[in-house]
Amino acid sequence: MKQHLLSLFLIAFCFTSVTAQNSNQDARKLSLALYAISNLYVDTVDEGKLAEDAIRGMLEKLDPHSTYMDKEETKEMTEPLQGNFEGIGIQFNMLTDSLYVIQVIPGGPSEKVGLMAGDRIISVNDTLIAGVKMKTPDIMKRLRGPKGTLVRVKVLRQNNPELIEFKIIRGKIPVYSLDAAYMADKQTGYIKLNRFAASTADEFREAVQKLQKKGMKQLILDLQSNGGGYLNIAIDLADEFLADDKLIVYTEGSKQRREDAKSSKKGLFENGRLVILVDEASASASEIVSGAVQDWDRGVIIGRRTFGKGLVQKPIPLPDGSMIRLTVSRYYTPTGRCIQKPYENGDKALYNRELIERYNRGELTNADSIHFPDSMKYSTLITKRDVYGGGGIMPDVFVPVDTTRYTDYHRNLVAAGLVNRVAMNFIDHNRTELGKKFDSIAAYKEKFEVPQTLIDELISLANGEKIPYKEDEFNRSKALITLQVKALIARDLFDMNEYFQVINDDNEIYNQALKLINDKAAYEKELGIKK
Repeated sequence: MKQHLLSLFLIAFCFTSVTAQNSNQDARKLSLALYAISNLYVDTVDEGKLAEDAIRGMLEKLDPHSTYMDKEETKEMTEPLQGNFEGIGIQFNMLTDSLYVIQVIPGGPSEKVGLMAGDRIISVNDTLIAGVKMKTPDIMKRLRGPKGTLVRVKVLRQNNPELIEFKIIRGKIPVYSLDAAYMADKQTGYIKLNRFAASTADEFREAVQKLQKKGMKQLILDLQSNGGGYLNIAIDLADEFLADDKLIVYTEGSKQRREDAKSSKKGLFENGRLVILVDEASASASEIVSGAVQDWDRGVIIGRRTFGKGLVQKPIPLPDGSMIRLTVSRYYTPTGRCIQKPYENGDKALYNRELIERYNRGELTNADSIHFPDSMKYSTLITKRDVYGGGGIMPDVFVPVDTTRYTDYHRNLVAAGLVNRVAMNFIDHNRTELGKKFDSIAAYKEKFEVPQTLIDELISLANGEKIPYKEDEFNRSKALITLQVKALIARDLFDMNEYFQVINDDNEIYNQALKLINDKAAYEKELGIKK
C-alpha cells in the first residue's frame, strides 16, 4: 500500500515538474505538499488543522490585518457588527463568581418576564453557574440561543430569601454601537460611538434628531477607542457632515483599481460647529470619518494621533463557515493621505509595539515630540491648512495623556475587577434609597458623594486579593478612583448615558472640546478661517 502511494506521489511530482511554467505551479506545490503529508507521513495527521495552519502561515507573512478565522471566530467577529444576536436581553457582569444583571434591555425577553437590574442569576436550565468559576463565554453560550427557544433561569433577588424562577423565550437582541447621546450644555450635543456596525448610521441619525429637538446647534462626536467596522457605514456617517459630491475616501491596491466614495445627499449636520474626539485607539472607520472632516475643513479634530489602520480587508467565505479576511487595498483621505501606518512583512509583534514606541518617544505626552517630514505634508481642501500623512490622523488640537494619576496600584485595582465590585455591592444594597433620592443625573452629579466607607472597602478587598496598599500611589489616584466608582454607580442606577456624563468630567480631550466649540474665534482659528 505504501509502495502504491509512493508511486502516486512520484507521478504527481513528475506532473508538477512538467507544468512548472504554468501559472498554477505554486498552487499545485501546496496541493502536492498536503497530499504527501496526508498519505505518506509516519503518523496520523489532522488534515483540516494542517490546511488551517498553512493558510494562517501564509497570511502571517503578508500584513498585520490579513487573517484566517475558523467558523466560531467568524461568528464572534461578525455578530457585534451585524447589530443583533439571539438571546435573553441583559447586560451583566461577573462578580465573585456570580452573574449580576446590570441592565435589562428595554422591550427584550428578560424585561417582559420581570427580570431586574441587581438580580443574580444562579442557574441556567438547572446548571449551576454561580460559585463554580464558570468562564464568561460558557455562560453566554447557555444564555444565548435561537429565537423562540426556552431558557429557564433561577435568580436571587435582594430581600427575597427564595430563588425566583423565570422562563424566558429567547428573541432578537439589538447590539447598540451608540454608547451615549446627551446635551453637554444648552446648545452642544455629545454623541459617543463604540464601533461602526450595520445599525450605527441609523442610531446616529436618530440621536442627532433627538438632540436637535433639545436645542443642539453644535456637536461633539466622540470616536475615542473606536476601532472601526464597516467601510460603507463610515461613508454613510461622514455624508451627514459634508455637502453634496464631496470625496470622503478612496481605496486603491495593486490588483484593485481606485474607487471613490463621495457624499451624495443632504446631511443632518452639514452646518454648525463640529468637533471629533480621537486617540491612539481610534482606527479604521474612525479614521475615515476624521480624515474626511479634517481634509474638508468641516470640523476640528481633538486628541492624539489615531492608530493608523488603513488597509481594506475583503472577506472570503470558505465552504466550512470559516473565513479569510484578505487585505486588497488601502484607504486614502480626500487629500490623498494614506491612513495606514508602516508595517514590515506582517510582523504583528513589531506592529503592535508601535503604540508603546509612541509612548517611549514622548508622542503621547508632548506634541513637540511628534515630527513629520515635509514629504508627508498635505494641504486641506478649503482653507489650505497643513495636515500630515504617514499613518493615522494627526489631530488639529493635541491633548497629551495625563500620566500623573494612573498608578500601578490603580491599574491593579481595575484589572482585578475591584473598582467595579465595590460599585456593584454599593448599588445592590442601596438601590431603592438612591432611586428615591436622585431622580435625575443632574441631581446625582451635584449631590452624590462616594462615601469613605466604600473607599475603605475597596482597600480592604485589594488587601484580600494580595494587592498591597501603597499610600503614595493611592493618594495620586484617589480622585480618579472615586470618579470611576461614582460613574459606575450612575450607570447601574440610570444608564450608559449617565455613566459618560459623570466620567467625562475627567476626560481632558472632552473638556477641551467643550471649551473650544463654545469659543467661536478659537474654533475658526483652528480651521484657518480668516476674517
